[in-house]
Amino acid sequence: MMSADIRPYFHQDTSTWCYLVSDPQTQQAAIIDPVMDFDQKSGQISSKFIDKILADIHRDGLLLKWVLETHAHADHLSAGAYLRQKTGARIGIGEHIQTVQKTFFDAFNEADQPADGSQFDFLFSDNSEFFIGELPAMVMHTPGHTPACVSYLIGDGDLFIGDTLFMPDVGTARCDFPGGDAKTLYRSLKEILALPKDTRLWLCHDYPEGREACPMVTVAEQRARNFHIHDGVTEAAFLDIRTSRDAKLAVPQLLYPSLQVNIRAGDLPDPESNGQCYLKLPIKMSK
Repeated sequence: MMSADIRPYFHQDTSTWCYLVSDPQTQQAAIIDPVMDFDQKSGQISSKFIDKILADIHRDGLLLKWVLETHAHADHLSAGAYLRQKTGARIGIGEHIQTVQKTFFDAFNEADQPADGSQFDFLFSDNSEFFIGELPAMVMHTPGHTPACVSYLIGDGDLFIGDTLFMPDVGTARCDFPGGDAKTLYRSLKEILALPKDTRLWLCHDYPEGREACPMVTVAEQRARNFHIHDGVTEAAFLDIRTSRDAKLAVPQLLYPSLQVNIRAGDLPDPESNGQCYLKLPIKMSK
């Protein structure tokens, strides 16, 4: 089995890990979970972060073929559409993105938008196989955080797991978004943790306290130390841990901007009659 060349990039403002994954033989590459800079106060979007990765791609003679999304993120804006426009790379995501699109196009009163995944170039089903150059890759449907979450197993044991798991001292993904489910997440996590113990799990986020941000942890380390789902934690115990924690979590700061962009594969909503794009903020009266 071939090994991938993996370069992690940490987006400090959103605590997001983005990965440049390439095949050393063919120099073909993928970017996993790319981030656009977004200042919510001013509405300013910038490509500064992702342009640094594009500069590395150009410098090293790589050919970007794929943009791979693990799910429709609720905490950062995807750079998928920007990368597609700049490089021609195809954007792939799990096929259950259609469920997420239907939920949020309805929530944003955009029922006229197609909730068929057509904004993306490729919809992956569970156990789909594809290649990055000559590097084999397989898709695992790992729902629970959202219905559309997938993980990408690339090369000889590198799994990009999105928001399913964090570092052992941080725990696991929240399950209180529409379509999220703690029982479903538990089953996805058990599937991930049943992989060989030396499988490298590449995280989408890290929220360190008193340590440096870390992009990767092994299955063995998660099974030994993850304080939500280490070996011996039953489904009932996990459900209690996860649901009680979710009940105390605040809404992510970029939830509404992120989802409006990310269910469109990183594109902004269509400009209105004045030529300006807008992002909506649903308003609710507190009781």
